[in-house]
Amino acid sequence: MNCEATCTIKCFETLPEFCMGMKHIPSKLFYIGNTKLLQKPKISIVGTRKPTAYTKSYTHLIAQKLSHAGVCIVSGGAMGVDALAHSGAGADNTIMVAGTGLDVRYPSINHALIKEIETKGLILSQFEAGEPSLKWNFPLRNELIVALCEALIVTQADLKSGTMHSVAYAQAMGKKIYVLPHRLGESEGTNMLLAKGLAEPLYDIDALVALYGQVSPQIVDSFLAYCDTQPLYHEAIEKFANKVFEYECLGKIVVHNGRLVRV
Repeated sequence: MNCEATCTIKCFETLPEFCMGMKHIPSKLFYIGNTKLLQKPKISIVGTRKPTAYTKSYTHLIAQKLSHAGVCIVSGGAMGVDALAHSGAGADNTIMVAGTGLDVRYPSINHALIKEIETKGLILSQFEAGEPSLKWNFPLRNELIVALCEALIVTQADLKSGTMHSVAYAQAMGKKIYVLPHRLGESEGTNMLLAKGLAEPLYDIDALVALYGQVSPQIVDSFLAYCDTQPLYHEAIEKFANKVFEYECLGKIVVHNGRLVRV
């Protein structure tokens, strides 16, 4: 769907510094919106177009908490994880990297979200106006998403997916990679990264926020953040022992179906 005439597409006079670390350095970089977001700490969140309910919940939560701590969230505007990341961050604190020209709002199902980001956030593209959604554009878009960020978070991904191309770019650029833990048989791409020690599991969202955002680490309660993952009771006892009993007595957690649940 075409962008209304009110959209102003501009081009950087010189390429921003973050482009210099890319293998495929764009010849031009176009934008719509607030370029001041480029000055903020940035984390990219990417993943499948078909997330599970668990992935949906935590993608939104991670983006929301990071955004509240002053971190700008970067993603690709696609269905699924990308849209959840942008929405969780809020349109005024997110950067979308498009795989089309900026006069094309793609995918059309995210038209309203993309329009809001144009107005309140920032959209970038290395493609000229009128460029459609060609399949070979998206690996290039993925590299730009990674180049922008301090760290990459993958909340769900299959082994053979575009998201794993983003992971490869992050490895080449020396970026930190985090993944949302999943059960066996799910999100086999992220499970493989964990098995090979190529990514760090996200067990403690508040600790991540404290690391990258404007939050004092002293106020982060790592045990409650751990309880947000609803761990098995016996596993929690092994890791935290007396803390489990203390927080039960304080009424901060309960045991439900063999798992700890935060109240």
